[in-house]
Amino acid sequence: MLRYTLMRLGIFAGCLLVVWGLVYAGAFPRGFGDSNFLWVLLLSLVLSAPISFVVLRKERDRASVQVSQRVERMKANIEANRSQEDEAVDRVAEAPEQAQTSS
Repeated sequence: MLRYTLMRLGIFAGCLLVVWGLVYAGAFPRGFGDSNFLWVLLLSLVLSAPISFVVLRKERDRASVQVSQRVERMKANIEANRSQEDEAVDRVAEAPEQAQTSS
C-alpha cells in the first residue's frame, strides 16, 4: 500500500514539475491574478489522476488484495474472539447449574 501511495505521489510530482515548466514557459496561462500556484496544483492533479489510473493498475490491484487480506484476517480474529467469549459465558452459566444438581 505504501508503495502504491509513493508511486502515486511521484506521478503527481512529475506532473507538477511539467505543468510548472509549461506555465513558466508560457505554454499554459498563468492563472488569474495571484492564483498561479493554485492553478498549477489543480492542473497537475487533473493530469496525474488519469495517468495514475492507467499506469498503476497492477500496483492498485496488488494493494487491493493486501487490503482485502487484512480485512479477512480481522474478521477471522473478531469471530475467534467472539466464540471464545461465548464459550466463557457458557461455562460461567453452566457452573451454577452444576452446583445445584450436585447438591
